[in-house]
Amino acid sequence: MDILQEIVAHKRIEVERFKQQLSEQEIHRRVEAILDFSVPSMSKALTASESGIIAEFKRRSPSKGWIKEEGKADEIPLAYQEHGAAALSILTDEQYFGGKDDFIRIARHAGVHIPILYKNFIIDEYQLFQARLCGASAVLLIAADLSKEECQSLLSTAHELGLEVLLEMHSEEELEYAEMEPDMCGINNRNLGTFITDVQNSFRLAELLPKDSVKVSESGISNSDTVKALRLAGFRGFLIGETFMKTSDPGKALKEFISKL
Repeated sequence: MDILQEIVAHKRIEVERFKQQLSEQEIHRRVEAILDFSVPSMSKALTASESGIIAEFKRRSPSKGWIKEEGKADEIPLAYQEHGAAALSILTDEQYFGGKDDFIRIARHAGVHIPILYKNFIIDEYQLFQARLCGASAVLLIAADLSKEECQSLLSTAHELGLEVLLEMHSEEELEYAEMEPDMCGINNRNLGTFITDVQNSFRLAELLPKDSVKVSESGISNSDTVKALRLAGFRGFLIGETFMKTSDPGKALKEFISKL
């Protein structure tokens, strides 16, 4: 079993536990009560931004362990916003990434108003309601752990809830998922099975994506020259986490990174 299979297997157990703690009927009721309140568009923010940086609040990873165990959700996301991030990505998987849904709530209460991506391994409609309830603007759907039918169903439900979708693909075979016309097409430079990262993956697959799609390059981006080259290749979003999180001051690291763009 590779890492992705292990995570998804655990996620199925975890979602059933969540449903026991808060029933599907109750979470539907709670979300329905807030649907009048729209959330900021991530795709529009990336299209309009000069930097396109999606700064990620990521405290841990399966391959590297704790990156910033003491990282606070009421400080770092707000610092990212203040220092020029176009959008945020907040890890909400607890078992493997040390995240929580509450981190998005905390960031919103601290004053974050820019778009936030709910970064998790979504395999069940219930998780979309969790994302909407905690204040996310968009959700990540991963082609590698969903059939096309599952992905289409989740994408449709996300839109019904007012959430945008970043659809993540890693290989040429997965690019057929882009036919579903997600709000954003993500190319992950990290193989989720082996966690080997190669940013050339984005350059290789960029021209095969729909011309008018909002393209996002994810993982393995550590210098501004790479972002400049990716932008020339057609990308408008650049998801960066560890490069900032491993520093003593992630917000300042983001500011310095953007200044070089």
